[in-house]
Amino acid sequence: MYLNRFADTTEKLDMTQSEEFRLLCASATDLGIPHAPDLPYWSCNIVLHHLRFHFLEWGAPDAPPIVLLHGGHQSAHSWDLVSLHLAQRYRVMALDQRGHGDTEWVRDAAYSNHDMALDAAAFIEALGLDRVILVGHSMGGRNAMLLTRRDAARLRALVVVDVGPEVSERGRQVIAGFVRDNEEFDDLDHFVRNVQRYDPYRSREHIERTVKYNMLQRADGKFVSKCDATPRRLGLVRGSGPLENITLDDARAFRLPVLVVRGANSRILEADAAERLRDTLPNGTLVTVADCGHNVHGQNTRGFIEALTGFLATLA
Repeated sequence: MYLNRFADTTEKLDMTQSEEFRLLCASATDLGIPHAPDLPYWSCNIVLHHLRFHFLEWGAPDAPPIVLLHGGHQSAHSWDLVSLHLAQRYRVMALDQRGHGDTEWVRDAAYSNHDMALDAAAFIEALGLDRVILVGHSMGGRNAMLLTRRDAARLRALVVVDVGPEVSERGRQVIAGFVRDNEEFDDLDHFVRNVQRYDPYRSREHIERTVKYNMLQRADGKFVSKCDATPRRLGLVRGSGPLENITLDDARAFRLPVLVVRGANSRILEADAAERLRDTLPNGTLVTVADCGHNVHGQNTRGFIEALTGFLATLA
């Protein structure tokens, strides 16, 4: 049983009348995040590569497009507060990547970063988007960089959040350990308590509001992760070939504007690695956001929005 609402047909579902949207707006108000309560917000489905993909669409259809790619073991809803703010000026599309959120699981367990990058490219093409600002966090950031290396023609700019060609193996193991130990529960409160210990930056109220997007209730009553249970699902595992990995030499060929966002206390993207990436990019900017770790936009949403909107202003 799903714990959240989403479109279950090819018809868009208006989310602005839902209790989920009301709680989201309440969270934004509590956090001091500017937003408009009457903006369009839809749950949608699209078929790409013989898979049903779910995505969230915000804002006016003729506004400049932004595509958001979430991190491993997360979903499009991880961007909700950011999307709510950006939708005042942009058309925002947050994609549930394969095997995540409310998107279909893959029959052959093909969850490589290469596959996901191709999905994102197909998504942009299918919607007829041009001059897209592509934003990716962690796994989504790797996918965004792979897409940029393959074909940057449709992109206006790239934003990479707390990931890069060089990441900390120790940090990846911490994340993998948390995911491995939090896949099945008798009650959601147990999971919420575990998240509180793992992520001290977010309030219990925020965690309780978002937990429904990461868990579902199985027929036996237990609560389990919505993420497909395969070793590749995290998107943090390094691939064995050039299709899977981005190097600093690859980044040197990125000619479009690129913003690198790092959490000041990140255990994934070390400060020196972030600086090397910034220095390699021909048109790169690095912003370090205080009071957060790897999950920058969830742990210090206002700080992330300030970094992102400052960058977007330079593209006008």
